[in-house]
Amino acid sequence: MPSYDALSELLEPRTTVLLTVECQEGVVGAGSALPELAAQARAGGALANVARLVAAAHALGVQVVHAVAERRPDGRGANRNARLFRAAARLPVQQVTGTAAVRVAAPIEVAEEDLVVRRLHGLSPLQGTDVDPLLRNLGCRTLIVTGVSANVAVPNAVFDAVNRGYTVVVPADAIAGVPADYTAAMIRHTLALVATVATTDEVLACLKGPDGVRRA
Repeated sequence: MPSYDALSELLEPRTTVLLTVECQEGVVGAGSALPELAAQARAGGALANVARLVAAAHALGVQVVHAVAERRPDGRGANRNARLFRAAARLPVQQVTGTAAVRVAAPIEVAEEDLVVRRLHGLSPLQGTDVDPLLRNLGCRTLIVTGVSANVAVPNAVFDAVNRGYTVVVPADAIAGVPADYTAAMIRHTLALVATVATTDEVLACLKGPDGVRRA
């Protein structure tokens, strides 16, 4: 784990953005299309830790961006070029635009100042979406990546962010995938090579500063 000073240097609130990845009702909620993933995200504490980070970001003036995956009712424009997409199209719960499935899931709270970016295609929250230009316009230098899943969308987000020049921080206990041991292996053997891996508590401590209130 990084030292407090090293992590604190990365997490300057004015140049840091918190990204939540697919933390939506149809993925991690009670009516999830992927109940095993939803159960892991909730029972393992990842979703609660995302909510803690979002609440702190709101209190500390750190920008929050929610990346949501959805599809049109007619499926127009959606990918069909991989087994994952074809399997998702057959699931009983569909991430259809305008439905409860694409709402950010409790206990995460969405504030008026948050940005919600929705994508109709692909695997990445950044590739081919508005996230990258929004981050640049916000003056982002460090991106905190949270959410699901460690199997697909989270590593896509981390690699795409690094390829675009951002420094990435991954709170290991604020991401989830299935099975749980795969998430730990992904973090250790892949994400740790390109991102700074920390805990939710460490990220919160650095954002708040040594006085525990708010960094200037």
